Formats: sequence, structure tokens, C-alpha cells
Amino acid sequence: MPRYRSSLLLPAAALALGGCAVLGNVTQLDDGYYRVVHRPAGDTLAALASNQPLYVQQRADTLLLTPDAPAGRPRTYRYALLPTQRLWLLRRRLDLDVFTIPFKVRPPQGGVPVQLNTNFNAALYVGRRLDFYSLRTKRTTPFGPTPHIRATGLGYGAFIGAGSTFITDDVTAAARPTAADYEGVVLHGGLAAIYDARAFNIGLAAGLDQLLGPDAEHWVYQHKPWFGVLFGLDLN
Repeated sequence: MPRYRSSLLLPAAALALGGCAVLGNVTQLDDGYYRVVHRPAGDTLAALASNQPLYVQQRADTLLLTPDAPAGRPRTYRYALLPTQRLWLLRRRLDLDVFTIPFKVRPPQGGVPVQLNTNFNAALYVGRRLDFYSLRTKRTTPFGPTPHIRATGLGYGAFIGAGSTFITDDVTAAARPTAADYEGVVLHGGLAAIYDARAFNIGLAAGLDQLLGPDAEHWVYQHKPWFGVLFGLDLN
């Protein structure tokens, strides 16, 4: 099988997709379909990786690259990782998370100034996950170079969930049906951008709240936007 070597750099635009990112090291690349992020002119991998996914398998410091061949027998190429050259790969997948929103920032509404709410909030998130991998070899042992893989995980999607908020006369109309102060139940939904910190996911969320109960139409934040920070666990 042909042997390919390449020097590939990830353009800054790829990292800017998620605004910011957390980098982490992984020991083994999962088998699956990937795309080469960038192909410089004259690169020996260009023809193979041109606008198509590759099935990638890692064998120590060598990658086995197999393009789809629907009309014939698949052909696998050996790609050697080198200490002075980086190979950047991109993997896309569906992402399913459960996360909490430890606080919400609510813009001014109905004469109430900016509020920072720290009530309980939880949500189910579904979105698109983008994983970038930088691969090369690195001399870390007396026995020679070993694979060195740096990963960056980004994501974007939508969420729905439930939480609580404190209902008082300050955030409702004067003629509200309920006179007592209480913890109200809210349903919320919106959009989120996350990045993978390896042990957990962290990111930003923007959404709307729907208060349940008789005070819903009197609540100044009903269907008004809020912004928050989220922490979550990757379910897949």
C-alpha cells in the first residue's frame, strides 16, 4: 500500500467556529469517519482526501486511511505521523447532553434592573458536535517517538428543560392573582454553544422562560430573553 507523509496546518478560522476552545490530550484516535481540515497545495494527501470522508484507524504512529469505494473494493493507505508535521482531522457527530444552568442573567424588564438568578435549572441538549484532532509523533520514551494527539471539542444546538424562579411583587404586576411569595416552576428553551473540557462540558446559553401557574401573564420575564453559563455531561 502507498505510504503518505504530509504537513497540514489547521487554519485559524476552524478554531474560531466555537469562539473559544479547551484543548486536551487523548491517547488513541477512535476508528471512524473523519475529514482532513486543510490541504496545502502539492500535498500528497490532497487527491485522496478531496471533498470526501475517510475511514481512519490508528495503528501506533501510523494511520490507515480508507476512502469510500461504492463501486469497487476499498483501498487503504498508510499515513505515517512525523514529529515535525501535524495532521489535522475533523469529526462531526450528533451530541446529546444533560446540563445545568447555575445562573441566568436577565436584562432589565418592567422597571426591574439587571438580575442574576441562581435558582435550579436543568435541560436536555441536542446539537452538532465538531471534534478537531491534531496528530503527530513526539519522543517521550527511550524506545522512540510515540503518537501525540491533541483534541478540541466544540458544539452548538438547542435545549429544553425546567427550573425554578422566585415570584414576588417586584417581578409581577400589582394585580396578580397570588399574594404570597413563592418558588415558581418555569419551562425554558433556547440555543447553546458548548466546548468539551474532557471531564465535563461548559458553554453559554440563551433562552426564554415560560412561567407555569396563575401569575404567568403578570410575570415581567415571561417569554423574555436571558443569558447563562451551563455545565453538563456528555451522554454519548
